[in-house]
Amino acid sequence: MASMQLMRRESAFVHEVTQDSPKSPEARLGMKVEDLWDVQEPQLTPTEKLNACFEGIPVSAFPPAPSSQVIEIKSDTSLAEAVRILADHKILSAPVVDVDAPEDASWIDRYIGVVEFAGIIVWILHQSEPPSPRSPTSESALEAAVNRVTNAASLGTLGPEDAAATSGNFFEALTSSEFYKNTKVRDIAGSFRWAPFLALQKSNSFLTMLLLLSSYKMKSIPVVDLGEAKIDNIITQSSVIHMLAECSGLQWFESWGTRKLSEIGLPLMAPDRIVKVYEEEPVLQAFKLMRKKKIGGIPIVDSSGRKVVGNISIRDVHFLLTAPEIYHDYRSITAKNFSTAVKGYLETHHEISPFVRGMVICTKNYSIKELIMKLDSEKIHRVYVVDDAGNLEGVITLRDILSRLVHEPRGYFGDFFDGVLPLPSNSRV
Repeated sequence: MASMQLMRRESAFVHEVTQDSPKSPEARLGMKVEDLWDVQEPQLTPTEKLNACFEGIPVSAFPPAPSSQVIEIKSDTSLAEAVRILADHKILSAPVVDVDAPEDASWIDRYIGVVEFAGIIVWILHQSEPPSPRSPTSESALEAAVNRVTNAASLGTLGPEDAAATSGNFFEALTSSEFYKNTKVRDIAGSFRWAPFLALQKSNSFLTMLLLLSSYKMKSIPVVDLGEAKIDNIITQSSVIHMLAECSGLQWFESWGTRKLSEIGLPLMAPDRIVKVYEEEPVLQAFKLMRKKKIGGIPIVDSSGRKVVGNISIRDVHFLLTAPEIYHDYRSITAKNFSTAVKGYLETHHEISPFVRGMVICTKNYSIKELIMKLDSEKIHRVYVVDDAGNLEGVITLRDILSRLVHEPRGYFGDFFDGVLPLPSNSRV
């Protein structure tokens, strides 16, 4: 089960996959799955076989993330600097280290949470709203903002009248203010999801990791070294998709990956339930919907609502804060204006980004393998499914794919979540 110890098996497996081999570390992991696949009971279904294989591999065997992606941010770092760090390293989130924690603190006491773009969006949304007339006048601007973030309630829909609140010079004024420069990461702790965060031990299994990344909607999972009381690795949905892409040609992967999307129930959502933003709506509406629906990206559609003309991901919020000058000439920052301005900025600075290449589409006739290869090569998190006329039929995310790879056995997690609890609902992003 999820909490079982695998130390002996972990040691043997790590030794095995580190032997000289021309294949990538991810491909060697795939070969180990192949070995386990071959010895499974024949009466098991393919999904049951995969479950058993992944339960037999410890997460310590997963290749370490690039050093540029294992980033920690100190609690006294300014929010402006935290945004720059996340943007420069092209990561969605980073653990926050408590600068006041003692040297011998456990990992739970050493970290205060994870700062992520979703939480920063909460902060931005509240800066774009007028202060409540009931707010105490003696409260400082910083205290008022922190309290608004900590007590964030469910937000409604932005309409045309809200476009003025997100005028072209709004973010330029915000990011140049002393208030923005002096806000610390710890000041927005009310936007963190967990206290401090959900983590894996090195002895936990691949199955546990895959279930957390799919069924439990985690985009990344820290792996902690209990002896060192620190994060040893960070496993993301993208890194798992890359591992799967490296397994092309292996029997277990081909038997699963050659199936059509429609055969395995993808896309999951009916067209009329897709969360989307119209190109003339305020861009903050897109980020508000992502925060409210707890999703990582959203399509921009034309006035008909059927044609996808662009895509905004949650990470793109940093363009509002790192390059606010590019919207200066716009009367309001609509989704269309935002997309146009960011593409122009990236092209001028010769930066390679999925934002410049535009959204990626596929049809229901794609195989799961073809989709994995596309997601991995394009370094994106979602693909839009269209019909023969180019009308939007669905969206498939990395999480959707992983959810079709394994399933959660009854009672699997047991007491796994004890001790690391979500913050109250009015504090979650």
